Order: sequence, then structure tokens, then C-alpha cells
Amino acid sequence: MTHLLDVDGVTLRYKTPSSLITATDRVSFQVETGDRFVLLGPSGCGKSTLLKAVGGYLTPEEGEIRIKGRTVKRPGADRMMVFQEFDQLLPWKTVVENVMFPLSVARKLARREAEEKARAYIEKVNLTKFADSYTHTLSGGMKQRVAIARGMAMEPDILLMDEPFAALDALTRRHMQDELLRLWEDTRFTVLFVTHSIAEAIRIGNRILLLSPHPGQVKAEVNDVDRVSAENGEAAELEKRIHDLLFNDPHPETTV
Repeated sequence: MTHLLDVDGVTLRYKTPSSLITATDRVSFQVETGDRFVLLGPSGCGKSTLLKAVGGYLTPEEGEIRIKGRTVKRPGADRMMVFQEFDQLLPWKTVVENVMFPLSVARKLARREAEEKARAYIEKVNLTKFADSYTHTLSGGMKQRVAIARGMAMEPDILLMDEPFAALDALTRRHMQDELLRLWEDTRFTVLFVTHSIAEAIRIGNRILLLSPHPGQVKAEVNDVDRVSAENGEAAELEKRIHDLLFNDPHPETTV
């Protein structure tokens, strides 16, 4: 069976001035079309490094990453990334120009077609009134919505999101989580989402992969998360169970 994304026994290492660091150790998982798949773990577990490898920016020391059965060797338009930082947008371009840019460069769309598609996705993230504004005039949450619109406009096989709401205040972060879920209900895109927040993972994901502290190894995979109800205490119970799996369970490679 061919999955949308296969991460097969991936070990990632990087050099520092004094040593060779192992970020992940033989991590394996699969993502299916339409998944909201979350990589969850404490700081230093390699989840962001793993996301960069899926994006094609890092090469595994061991194992293989495949998109639709094809080995990932370099970045591609089939994988678009949204980062935590607000400076991922081009400040000399307007909102619509930022969203148009990869459509023109990577997709080679004519200007009129690129602009029509860009404005359609800007509307999806409720920023139509700001389409012709420069990004320095926007709030942090609005900038992240532009970044999401830019990624979605490319209609990639998978949207990679590296703690995209971590720098936002609590109220804006909750609002952005709602916005992301609303967009997912509208288009059912596939997302691979990195976070160190258990509550956010439960809110965003339908599947969660738990990674151990450095070096990152698979501790457990939690499925059918979107069936958990917050109203009857199930979410709080699951949050406690995930915390125990991450920090107290000595046995890796379990499925919940």
C-alpha cells in the first residue's frame, strides 16, 4: 500500500562546532491523505528537524522519506512549509503579491491566473480587506494567515507547519487553531503539524505521534483524536494519558 507520506526508519544528525548531534533515531510513521497529523514532543526531540527533512531540506543519515512512493531528495512544490516566525513573508510585497509569488515562480502561472488563485485563498483566510496591504501593517495572527494562504494556494500534497502559532498570545493562538480547523473542513487538505503543546496537539490533530526526549524516538501513536469530546472530560483524560506516555512510560512504540 502506498501512503501519502512514508517516514521509514529515519535517523537525522547534524554537526555543531564540538560534536555530532543525533536529532532523531529510526523514526517511522505514515500520513494518509486528509490527515491532520501532529508530531508532539518536548523541546530537543527532533520534531522540527524531522519536518525539515520531510520538506527536503535535510537528508537522513539512515532510512528514507517518500511522498506518494517517491523518495524525497530536495524541496518541492508538493510540500509547502509554514514557520513560527513572522518574518517568513516578503515585506516589500503586498499580501496578494506574497501569495502570488510561489504560484508565479514554482507553478509558472500567468500573472492573472496567479492573482485570481491568490485572492481566492486570501478570502478563505478572511483577509480580503487586507489583500493590497503590506505585511508590516498586519498583526502576528494575520501574518500567519497570509503564510497559510500562500501555502494552501500552491495546493501541495501536504502542508508542513512548524509550531506556527507558538509566538502568538493565548487568545490569538486559540483563534488561529479554530481558523485552521475551519479551513480543513472546507478543503480537507493534509497537514503535518509540529507542536510541543499537548492541548494544541489534541485540538488540531486526528492522529498524534509522540516523540521521546533527545534523541527523538517514537514513544506512541494516538489515533482517532478527533473523536475525543472536550465536554465530558475525555480531552483532559487524553491529555493526562499523553503526558504519562511522553514522560513516564518506559516502553516505546505503542499505539493508543
